[in-house]
Amino acid sequence: MRRRLISILLIFCLLLLISSPAIAQSYSFQLPEVTVDAYWNSDGTLSLDYTFLFVNNPSGHIIDYVDLGLPNNNYSDSNITAFVDGNQVFDISSSGFKGEGGSGVAFGLGQYSIPPGSSGTVRAHVENITGVLYIDNQDNNYASAVFGTSYFGSSYVSGKTDLTLTFHLPPDVKPEEPKWHAAPSGFSSEPSTGFDDQGRITYTWENANANGYTQYQFGASFPKTYVPSNAIVTVNPFAGVGKFISAAIVPILCIGGFIAIVAAGLASDSRRKKQYLPPKISIEGHGIKRGLTAVEAAILLEESLDKIMTMILFSVIKKNSAEVTTRDPLEIKINQPIPEDLQLYEKDFLTAFQKSGSDRKKGLRDMVVNLVKNVSEKMKGFSRQETVAYYRDITKRAWEQVEAANTPEVKSQKYEEVMEWTMLDRDYGDRTQEVFRNTPVFVPVWWGHYDPGFGNVASKPIGAPISTGVGSPGLPGADFAASMANGVQSFSSKVVGNINDFTSSITSITNPPPKVSTTSSKGGYRGGGGSSCACACACAGCACACAGGGR
Repeated sequence: MRRRLISILLIFCLLLLISSPAIAQSYSFQLPEVTVDAYWNSDGTLSLDYTFLFVNNPSGHIIDYVDLGLPNNNYSDSNITAFVDGNQVFDISSSGFKGEGGSGVAFGLGQYSIPPGSSGTVRAHVENITGVLYIDNQDNNYASAVFGTSYFGSSYVSGKTDLTLTFHLPPDVKPEEPKWHAAPSGFSSEPSTGFDDQGRITYTWENANANGYTQYQFGASFPKTYVPSNAIVTVNPFAGVGKFISAAIVPILCIGGFIAIVAAGLASDSRRKKQYLPPKISIEGHGIKRGLTAVEAAILLEESLDKIMTMILFSVIKKNSAEVTTRDPLEIKINQPIPEDLQLYEKDFLTAFQKSGSDRKKGLRDMVVNLVKNVSEKMKGFSRQETVAYYRDITKRAWEQVEAANTPEVKSQKYEEVMEWTMLDRDYGDRTQEVFRNTPVFVPVWWGHYDPGFGNVASKPIGAPISTGVGSPGLPGADFAASMANGVQSFSSKVVGNINDFTSSITSITNPPPKVSTTSSKGGYRGGGGSSCACACACAGCACACAGGGR
């Protein structure tokens, strides 16, 4: 009897061990890539395109259902479609949603379920979600669009996620009108801007080191005139009275985060003020735009404006259209009449120097603004990335030609021929010193028109270009390089003043900074992962305690 009882117990334990893996098996997967497109429509609704790449772990439960959290319940199941690896699935149900929060939809993958050890791409499209826009709490004339991504429970998903989210703003919104809100940690403080195939402005945020168990919230605001007034949700002004005490404490907790955000914002703002090319030039076309002058290429590369104006100065001197009369302060004598074959920016440059004081500075600013606009126009339909690489290669080969010269005279001759292209090198000052360190420089024959202290150059007929070539050695290499660098500095200190302020005055015209809202707009919704999270942060950097998590 005892032996029989032991046998029964052993059999029971064996059955328990065999069945326990099946009992314990749960969803366990990775999300290497997630792409979200949020379309803010002209009728005030929101449409969403989600694409998830699921990698089911070998030990995981078959992925037979996917929960997608949504901002609210103002949608219809009939406006939702879903696909698995391109195959449409029809088991779509809000009532089957198992995520926390109550706002979302469940997709039954059926025969296209993803087995353990396999991968699959799930795409979902949701049309016409209403009640998603609010009045911007910083500007009553703007509508605020805030969106939180869907996410999954941390017990289900692991690993990194390359997350890309794109806002498509309503049709006809102008580039200078919208503003983006502060981005979540790990994302660039400024989104990539562009246009989609419908001509709508896009803001794109990407983070290759995101994860699938965190909700990331993004926002943008645009003039409310682009959507019907009844599409914007009005918020009860007394709704937050009960949270007064919490609201009083939260700002104290946010001080540290606020200081960090301000510091990061100042650094970002400083970089932005130097980015004078308009966003539309970043819209990639195809092929290389050849035929740009060195000055135009410098604009495309967003070189410093003091360097670019020095390049123009060298250009008009070489064409015998002007000569420097004093270096400190920088004054030039303009030969009349101004030759007709000059580039437009060269003519504008000379016109500006015919003025003085603030009028000269304004003339130079207008010249640069027009130059930026002309380069932008020339780049239409061409790839900026390919074109930048092309002109970087020209710069590289220009230096190689100079360095390959065997004698000081040949080296000086070659440098004179390609000087404007070598100036596209951001380290051209140090590079020039390195190349000519122990070598005498045979200065160009026009050098005396640039450096009046160097010596007289035989006068040429008005408007006739000075012949290229080099004369007798006149400067040690180090002095020559220093003179080049000092020429750039002359524009900074003697002509336009603070170069950063000057550049900023141009950027404000050619690439005006959007007004950035550092807080989520009052009443903004939060969607995602089984949670219609309606909590609002009191300051930028605060973490919303939003529950959520789907399977």
